[in-house]
Amino acid sequence: MKDSFTLIRDAGLESVSQVRASGGGTKGALWRQILADVLESELVSVNTTEGGAFGAALLAGVGRGAWPDVVTACHATIQITGKTDPNPDTFEVYRHAYQIYRELYPLLKNTFAQLI
Repeated sequence: MKDSFTLIRDAGLESVSQVRASGGGTKGALWRQILADVLESELVSVNTTEGGAFGAALLAGVGRGAWPDVVTACHATIQITGKTDPNPDTFEVYRHAYQIYRELYPLLKNTFAQLI
């Protein structure tokens, strides 16, 4: 997730102040805190457990005229149910671990290919 987040930032979206999460592990406070700390952003949980499917349904609703646009659809249907602030005391630890990951992945790429 951090790698995808970094790619998004590198593509030009430099300032991300909030990440919305739903379903799965985001039900657990520890996992939400880890995500907020790793991504160095406020993490908010929302009132749906199937984010991707819900988003697709909203897009379909906009396409069929239920809402005039995606922003209106989101405001009408999605509510924030919780908030987890990142803990700056953990940033360096996670940055260091991420750097190790970035160095290891290319070295292990051929090993991963052997598993398939």
